[in-house]
Order: sequence, then structure tokens, then C-alpha cells
Amino acid sequence: MYRNGELVHQDFPAADVAHLLEDHSAVVWLDLCSPSEADIALLRDDLGLHDLAIEDALGERQRPKVDRYPSHLFLAVHAVSYADHEVTTTEVDVFVLPRVLVTVRENDSYPLDGVLRRWDSGTTLAPSGVSFLLHGLLDDVVDGHHAAAQALEDDIEDVEDEIYQEKPHLGRKILKLRRALVQLRRVALPMREILGSLIHRDHSLVDDTLMPYYLDVKDHTLFTAELTESLRELVTNLREAEVAVQGNRLNSIMKKVTSWAAIIAVPTAISGYYGMNVPYPGFEQRWGFWVATTGILGLSYFLYLMFKRRDWL
Repeated sequence: MYRNGELVHQDFPAADVAHLLEDHSAVVWLDLCSPSEADIALLRDDLGLHDLAIEDALGERQRPKVDRYPSHLFLAVHAVSYADHEVTTTEVDVFVLPRVLVTVRENDSYPLDGVLRRWDSGTTLAPSGVSFLLHGLLDDVVDGHHAAAQALEDDIEDVEDEIYQEKPHLGRKILKLRRALVQLRRVALPMREILGSLIHRDHSLVDDTLMPYYLDVKDHTLFTAELTESLRELVTNLREAEVAVQGNRLNSIMKKVTSWAAIIAVPTAISGYYGMNVPYPGFEQRWGFWVATTGILGLSYFLYLMFKRRDWL
């Protein structure tokens, strides 16, 4: 609980929220991780949360959005983490009331340490109340999107180098990167509309003091969106480059196989000719053996030099 921009109380049970709000100078943040229906019902009764908003918070995953109800706003955002070419998302549902911010996390895979650091470092903005708390949360979520996009970009560049080094299992890596990028874009791109709605919608949530900070977060969402758009083109080019390299490698292998087959065909033909059960020039003669042997070695060496000069071997 904040009073006049200063932290005065923490670690209180959810049942005390209504009592704390009797102080009209108080601003309360309540975080619920994997809440039960009873926890949400308590908030519905004490804070007057809309049934549809509660249903969205307790139901299946929601797309990123912001909904406006008569007494509060409801936001659904997704925090992300990136590791081993995979993106993990955590839904965070937010109820924004005049003096209360309620966050509902589906699990604890999204820690709030970064949000708390932003709140602790922005004490001069704390008098803005709920708008200040919401900014810290959105700023941390958007920064997580940007960090994931940059990590994806680094991995894509590494795979680009590996393609021309002919390393194995690149196709699987490219598919994982593509899947991770799709998941990131699905939760990062709608943040532009969410920030735009909070800034431009006709309500008094964002005051003049915090407006530049919200605009800064929106700029970060636009930059992340542009970065993911360029990454999508890079991933597409990766797949095309891999196919081209595989085609070139296959052509090189076919040239080598064909060249060696042509060289092997020379001794096969000569030995097959001399293996016939009919008289032939040099039959049962020493010089016939040497002619056959010299022909095998000479023609095979000639073909080898010719293919080598053409870079077929």
C-alpha cells in the first residue's frame, strides 16, 4: 500500500484490501499468483470487478487486449522469456481501478523483481498512483519482449554462419527459431494497440506527468514490432539459404560420384573385354597383359586429371 507516494504497508492478506481503501490517500497493489475462485470472488465482492473480466482472468489464455468496464479497466498481457531457441509466455491479467491495481499471474514463471525495481527507482512518480504502478508493469513486460527479440536475432545470425559451415541439424534449429518468433510476435505486436488505447482513450488514467513515460514504452513496442518483422524475413531467408546450400552440396556430391563412376568404368570395360572367351590381340601374350594394364592406369589417370581440373573431384 502506498500513501502519498510512499510505501507504508506490504504483505497483507487480500481480505484487508477493502479496509485499507477506507484511507482515501491510499493506493493498493495486490498480486495473485494462480488464484482460486474464492480469491477472485472476494475481489469481486470488495472491488466490484465485472463478471466478464473475472471470467477472462480465470479462463483459458486470452489474447493481449484492453477492455473498458464502467468501474475499471481489464488488461491481458503476456510476459516472455527466451532460452534454447524457445519462447515461454506467461499471461498476466490486470485490473485497473482508481486506487487499486490487481495483477493475476497464471504461474510464478514471471517474477516481479523487475517491476518492483522500477517502482522503487521511480519514487518521484509514485504520487501518480495506479498509473505509476501500471507503467512499471507494462515497461517490464515490453522490455522482456525486446530482450527476447534481440536474443532471437543473435541466434538467427549464428545459424546464418552455421549454414555455410555445413553443420548438421540446422533445419531443426531454423524451425525452432521460426516457431519462437511466431510466439513472440503473437504477444508483442498487440502491445502497440494496448499502449495506444491507454494513451489516447478518453479517460484520466495517464496524467500529464506520466504521459512521456507511457509514450516511451509505446516507442519500445514499435521498435520491437519492427525488429520482429525484420526477423521474420531473416528466418525465411535462412530456410531458403539452407535449401540452396543443400542443393549445391547435392550437385557437388553427384559430380564426384559421377566422376568416380566414369573412372571405374575404364578398368571395368578393359578387363571385361579381355575377359571374353575368344581370341583377341595379345591373347596369351605377355605384351597383351601390359597393354591392358597400361590402358587401365593411363585412361583412369587421364580422367582423374580432367575431372580434377574442372573441380568435379
